[in-house]
Amino acid sequence: MMLFDRVKELADGQGKSLKTVALELGFGENSLYGWKTKNPGIDKLQAVADYFNVTTDYLLGRNQAPEWAEPKDILDLKQMLDDNVGLAYGGEDLTDEDKQRLNDILTGLYWEKLHNKKKSENRK
Repeated sequence: MMLFDRVKELADGQGKSLKTVALELGFGENSLYGWKTKNPGIDKLQAVADYFNVTTDYLLGRNQAPEWAEPKDILDLKQMLDDNVGLAYGGEDLTDEDKQRLNDILTGLYWEKLHNKKKSENRK
């Protein structure tokens, strides 16, 4: 999936048009459509990521969600990670490496549990 497609999917998930998103971000009304053929600057990419509460890595396709995942699932994962990765152990803050490892573990568990839940719901 391309960058434009991810942004479009996130906008659709919130019931918004790309024009509305662009205007709310202070961009030109058709600027997001330009992402079909050219890459945005990092400042615009970060603004869109912040707007949808996802990472720039997600927008760029670097941390792939499963094919069956919906945009809401991505947002739920982000919230779960934000709530759990800033932990300490034994009174000491986790290192950035420890936080990334914990992030990876929680991400794997999240997708596994959600997949099992969706499979179970589909059987009913």
